[in-house]
Amino acid sequence: MIFDSRLILYGLLLSNGACQLHIKNYCPLGWERRPSLFISPVQCPLALLVSLQFLEALEESQSEAIVSVIEVGVPACCGVFLVMLDKNETQGDSTELHELYCDSVKDFTSAAYSMATIAGLTMAVNVKEMLQSVTGLRQQAQCNNQLLASRVSLHKNSLETRRQPVCSRRHSVVMNVTTTHSSSPAVTQTLSEQSNQSRNPDLATVLVSEKLGDGGLDILRKVSNVDCIYNLTNEELCAKISDYDALIVRSATKVTRKVFEASKGKLKVVGRAGVGIDNVDLEAATELGCLVVNAPTANTVAAAEHGIALLTAMARNVAPSDSSMKSGKWERNKYVGVSLVDKTLAVMGFGKVGSEVARKAKGLGMHVISHDPYASADRARAIGVELVSFDDALARADFISLHMPLTPTTKKVFNDDTFRKCKKGVRLVNVARGAVIDEEALLRALDSGIVAQAALDVFAVEPPKGGDSSFALVQHKNVIATPHLGASTVEAQEGVALEIAEAVAGALAGDLAATAVNAPMVPAEVIAELTPYVVLAEKLGRLTVQLVSGSAGVKQVKVVYKSSRDDGDLDTRLLRARISKGLIEPVSDAIINLVNADYVAKQRGLKISEEREPADGESGVPLESVSVTIQDVESKFASARGDHSRSITLEGKVKDGVPHLSKVGNFSVDVSLDGNVILYRQVDQPGMIGKVGSILGEDNVNISFMSVGRTLRGQAAIVAIGTDEDVSDATIQKLKELPAIEELVFLRL
Repeated sequence: MIFDSRLILYGLLLSNGACQLHIKNYCPLGWERRPSLFISPVQCPLALLVSLQFLEALEESQSEAIVSVIEVGVPACCGVFLVMLDKNETQGDSTELHELYCDSVKDFTSAAYSMATIAGLTMAVNVKEMLQSVTGLRQQAQCNNQLLASRVSLHKNSLETRRQPVCSRRHSVVMNVTTTHSSSPAVTQTLSEQSNQSRNPDLATVLVSEKLGDGGLDILRKVSNVDCIYNLTNEELCAKISDYDALIVRSATKVTRKVFEASKGKLKVVGRAGVGIDNVDLEAATELGCLVVNAPTANTVAAAEHGIALLTAMARNVAPSDSSMKSGKWERNKYVGVSLVDKTLAVMGFGKVGSEVARKAKGLGMHVISHDPYASADRARAIGVELVSFDDALARADFISLHMPLTPTTKKVFNDDTFRKCKKGVRLVNVARGAVIDEEALLRALDSGIVAQAALDVFAVEPPKGGDSSFALVQHKNVIATPHLGASTVEAQEGVALEIAEAVAGALAGDLAATAVNAPMVPAEVIAELTPYVVLAEKLGRLTVQLVSGSAGVKQVKVVYKSSRDDGDLDTRLLRARISKGLIEPVSDAIINLVNADYVAKQRGLKISEEREPADGESGVPLESVSVTIQDVESKFASARGDHSRSITLEGKVKDGVPHLSKVGNFSVDVSLDGNVILYRQVDQPGMIGKVGSILGEDNVNISFMSVGRTLRGQAAIVAIGTDEDVSDATIQKLKELPAIEELVFLRL
């Protein structure tokens, strides 16, 4: 059989994995089929394999042909490979070629599945080099199916979205191909065999269930056996997870309690390649002894850049003017923008992203102010940012950029009241959390002109749906909207891969991870002894921070443990961590635990000092009391001041296993910390308890505990009331209006 001019091997990958091969001849007038050779369908997922076998036959005639896979189509269940051979004349016999194919198909079957990862890429290789690789693959397939790496040069500009996931270690390739039809059972078996044969039994095993950058994979491969199996269902993940020591996910994989239970104690670390951990059951992870780590810093620059991009695009009407141009219009006068130079930008939230936005805005010539109760004054001064109160920031800002976490305090913090405090014509950017804005209120502010424009990357409902406020904002003429692209850059994704890989590798080596988001398992006997004191420590921190007034934030905290035990007999790290948790979490979305408490506190400029006071009690009781003092702050409740006018002190004890508040400032009280707390100072006179009780009863608030502390008879008294329910602002106001009450605060636990 003679093939003149160019030979085209046209392989068609059918939906069932079958492969049909046709030989076509190129003529000046077009394509003509030469039906002299037809290979019946075989169970082989890659037509390229068949092409390689014919190239081997061509090698016998000393072909110097150049192979170029010039187009690959990857629809749901079909791929087409066009292989062009620069060959003037090749002689052969179809029967011999068919026999060659049938003889080698057994050896090549397993290789085919791994070679399938080439699908979706454009490549160019020399025939001789490919034939050498084919020969090597054939030899390795005959010897335990181990593969040599094919010498394929992949073009850098291939479309990444068309490439199938690849993860290799020691020349093995593990792949999960998703089609509209079920995968062949043979594929699953072959992949499993390859993975097991390439594993080093002395190393930990890591499952990567979603796409991760090559840099991160390289780090993991140095210290562990790595399998990349993408698009797993929850059932498939549960079936596989007991083989792995670590699991790395992004946002799509749901790591539920079932997954942790299915691991049967094998899973030690879950790495979330990103910040949010909503898709990981932290409670189950902690309960079953699995450490969860994330990558919170790698996307900082990307998010800040996107914030600045939205800021400038909004100011110069980039999106609407582009749309106008594309519709054939030329409307220069309609899209006159505003300058950024000398304008005031209020950065609401001065964390990693907020401070980076501030730095970049300063470079644009803007005057930057910021509100964040936990911002470091030194860091703000270094950037040239003025820290101000919340209301002051609203009143002065020409532009507002939101970078605050979503907490109960910040949810819908930008509402009708907030917008009324803003300059008319203010412009708003949000790359933080959609729910910090009351979207209905923002729509009203846009319609009224209070807010001239808004640039939004995040929404309360994602993706926005027709009929909801998020969708209405997207459609508003004065809104620029992007689909949550804050962290979506090539560099950020690679940075996240490196950060999470380092965290997982360190955790597998036994190192404490600074980015851990849950506590490691604590011995049962220690938990049994410290549990009530741990609860007390967190509640004291949570109560104390709510008494802080002003925008200066908490910087210095002193903790005093009163105990009869020796220093070596009481490990206070867990207590300190829970105090940090109580101090920080009410005003942040950070998750604090034993592993990351010191790290997070340091990042926020919070210094916690610890002291020990001897107690006369028996050493069988770990602690007699714990006191928390926040130093150098103003107090919302003057009676909580300690020995100094600019400090707040609360003390607590454990009674019968229940945490109690035992001291407010210098006043002794005794109230169970089993709910919310009302603290007030009153003139010590008869009838006050009844009046307060009546007002609370009218609001259907049940009093669980009440304690009165005073210094001298007839002078001021401190009253602490425990409530089961939340207390409305109206009821709090009624209590404050009682003539004998001098000050009052409501503290939520």
